[in-house]
Formats: sequence, C-alpha cells, structure tokens
Amino acid sequence: MQKITTDDVRAKHLRITEPSPWVARFSGLVPAGGRVLDLAAGGGRHARHFLAKGHPAVAVDRDAAALRDLRETPGATVIEADLEDGRDPFGPGGPLAGERFAGVVVVNYLFRPLFDGLIDALEPGGVLIYETFARGNEDFARPRNPDHLLRSGELLDAVAGRLQVVAYEHGRVEAADIPGVKQRLCAVKDLELSVRDDGDPPAHPVRPDD
Repeated sequence: MQKITTDDVRAKHLRITEPSPWVARFSGLVPAGGRVLDLAAGGGRHARHFLAKGHPAVAVDRDAAALRDLRETPGATVIEADLEDGRDPFGPGGPLAGERFAGVVVVNYLFRPLFDGLIDALEPGGVLIYETFARGNEDFARPRNPDHLLRSGELLDAVAGRLQVVAYEHGRVEAADIPGVKQRLCAVKDLELSVRDDGDPPAHPVRPDD
C-alpha cells in the first residue's frame, strides 16, 4: 500500500476550490464589508469566497504559492508565515500583530496555541467560523495525530465566556469536501453588546444563508 504523506494531504486540500458548506452557511453573519482572516488558507478558497461577497480578505499560509494570484486582487492581502514556529503571529513583531477582523475563518487546521489570538483578533460583533477534524477521525483517514484532532467540546471550551455560540456540531460528516469526524463552530463576539435588560446578547439566524 502506498504511504500517504503530509504533502499528499495538502495537495488534496488544494484541489478543493468551493468553500466549506459550513463557512458558506454562516458567512452572512460577518458584518458587511468587514475584513476577514482566512488562517492556514491553503489555496485561499475561503478568502476568495469572502472577496466575492465584498469583504477585504487576508489569507495566511506557510506556503503562499497557491495564493500567488491573490496578490494582484483588489482587497486581498497574502501573508506567508509559519504559524507554528514558536512566535505568536498575533503578538509583537508577528505578521498579524495588532490586526482586527470582522470575521476569522479556520478550516481543516488545528494549532491550539492560536486559540486566544484568534478570539482577541475579532472586532466587537466579529464572527469566528471554525471547522476541523476531531477525535475518531483516526479510524477513517488522516489526520490521525491527536495533536491535530479536537477533543469533544473543545471548541466550545475555547470560546466559553468570550463568544456567543450560534451553532456547533460534532460528528461524522460524509457529505463534505473531505469526509471524516469533524467539529464545527460559529460564534460571535457580542457578549458585551447586549441592549436587553437581562444582559443576554442578541440572537442571530442559524441559517443566515437562506
């Protein structure tokens, strides 16, 4: 049996050009015209999706070769950076230091030390859309390394008390760009924006794409 390498997996991801259905479903929650971060962007399919919807987009990846055309696209910014080199990309001197976004999108990528930075980078009212593989996926396909697989409820724990969860799923996903066991979350940074007497944040549509 031929061994499947990390490069093989990356190549498979790069062949996917349509946005994740989860991202497409909740992209309408991102404030109109707000800047969007596509982290570990790969070929930039989600940056391209938001650019087409009128959002400036920042695409970040350790290998920006597949993003070359975006460098000449109005509203697009391409950053080539190793997100796991020990330097906080959101910290002083990092490529995203001081940056704020109306939307942050992460798909098929997990590096836990970035969780706090991702949330802090959201503007008030900004939207986090996250989808990646979870434990149990090792029984079906790569990734199998637990460092790259979310624990049950881990995304909920990461945003608890900081973002309002609009939608969350965890389970086997067959009809997906890359099938497997996935965890998905959409959450809004609006816990402190309430105008209600009880202090609860505003409700959001769970199918804003309809």
